[in-house]
Amino acid sequence: MTTAVCGRLERTHPDTSAMKTIRCLLLSALSAHGLLAVPPAQPGVPHPIPVVFVTDIGTDIDDTWALALLLRTPELSLKLVLTDSGDTRYRAAVAAKFLETVGRADVPIAIGDVQEGMGDDVKNQAPWIKDYDLSRYPGKVRADGVAALIELVDKSEEPVTVIAVGAVPSLARAVELAPTLAAKCRFVGMFGSFDKGYGDGPPAAEANVKGDPAGLRKVLGAPWRDILLTPLDTCGTVGLSGADYRAIWSATDDPMLRAVVENYCIFAPRVTWMKCDYFATRSTTLFDCVAVYLAYAETLVNIQTIQFDVTDDGFTRASGQGKFKARVALTWKSLAGFEDHLTMRLLDSRAASAK
Repeated sequence: MTTAVCGRLERTHPDTSAMKTIRCLLLSALSAHGLLAVPPAQPGVPHPIPVVFVTDIGTDIDDTWALALLLRTPELSLKLVLTDSGDTRYRAAVAAKFLETVGRADVPIAIGDVQEGMGDDVKNQAPWIKDYDLSRYPGKVRADGVAALIELVDKSEEPVTVIAVGAVPSLARAVELAPTLAAKCRFVGMFGSFDKGYGDGPPAAEANVKGDPAGLRKVLGAPWRDILLTPLDTCGTVGLSGADYRAIWSATDDPMLRAVVENYCIFAPRVTWMKCDYFATRSTTLFDCVAVYLAYAETLVNIQTIQFDVTDDGFTRASGQGKFKARVALTWKSLAGFEDHLTMRLLDSRAASAK
């Protein structure tokens, strides 16, 4: 099935010299506007921010795009991938194969707590890891992901940024077991819905909140140095199409982007909550990429401090008496600017994340 689906996509968007020209033109334009990543070795570039990526990769494809963006962002240094919610070992295998494929097996994988019944049957990228043995990952694999996270933060000589893009039962247990953990970290997450929901509709029970409301309440109640969220209001509108998407697809000589597209080919016919018959021409909604962006920049969004509650049915409701307070990227200054920025970061293979 994988070969057949990807074959159709190759026939739709072959890697022609015209497509390579589009890539070069996009790179030149964005570079002129300062939107491309600067390799971290250049003088004057700040020391990269140590990051832990907490992800439910393997269900929705946007986690895979977000991991690629993280690795293409020299302002961020990925120190650990913690897989959380549902079958966390499956998720660890997806993350590990991706990291190994793109030459980043230096990044440790931490397997979060297995949550029985939490998305166990939604393994949309399973064919990609059919013959992959997690035990042979060249890097470190920590079976106790919670302990691995606590240890990393405890040993870090500088604040760590935790980027969370899925339900967070393991992260919730970590902040319970280590009450001082949050005080040493920033928390950046893809959670919630305030004025807009899916597809610009009314506010909705956002999936990452709905997956474990109690866990999110524990996490948001911890004493983080900063909490910054992208809700559906902003992240629910992001996607690549047209020349941006064609440039990504044409990068067949780039192992990272090829791995993203391969996973998208596998995901498209398997996803059950939507009909993804447009994979040859555009991406799905790339929710999680906004959280990665917010870990290193805020210039393209409008941020407000919001007080709110998290309901048992997965809503984030603004309230002056709400139990939680966070900075929230509520609207875009330039959605088109972000999508161009995202495209160029992904295309810039020179900008490998600092080790």
